[in-house]
Amino acid sequence: MAVADVAEGWEDGWRAFHHGVRAGRLWVGPPWEEAPRDATAVVIDPGRAFGTGAHATTRLCLELLQDVEPTSLLDVGCGSGVLSVAAAKLGFSPVTAVDIDEVSLETTTANAVANGVSIEVGAELRSAELGVMNIALDVVERMLPQLPVERAITSGYLERDEPRVDGWRRVQRRVRDGWAADLLELRP
Repeated sequence: MAVADVAEGWEDGWRAFHHGVRAGRLWVGPPWEEAPRDATAVVIDPGRAFGTGAHATTRLCLELLQDVEPTSLLDVGCGSGVLSVAAAKLGFSPVTAVDIDEVSLETTTANAVANGVSIEVGAELRSAELGVMNIALDVVERMLPQLPVERAITSGYLERDEPRVDGWRRVQRRVRDGWAADLLELRP
């Protein structure tokens, strides 16, 4: 069996497509780019984990994080740690990042260290005042009742979709490029 010719450097070719993006006062980008001087830099090397910060749903979550008072935060499905690291840089504390994927937990830990922030990383849900989930709508709807939080920023779904979970109501919505993110809270 002949081996096809593979271009040299193929394993790092994706880097040409990974560029920094602005979300309010935050800049999220790779370590090989320099952040603008007027931005709070969130340097993310996604490695093999999901999340560069460039997708509309991530930027919407980052914008909503900047609209709320920093408090304790639980990042569910943390991926590369974009939202956890950004939250810590915005003054949220303590920040807990959880995921079922070991590579995501390792990548989040590495990105927290690279950014000089403290994040608790693991697989167990911990109580917090605010949760954040940038995952599919069905997962948001399934997980939200289980989260030990009072408010949640959710995304990962289209503008036409809306999480429908008993006991929760939408407080704020942002949309971009056909995607949506919501700030939800428990009804009193």
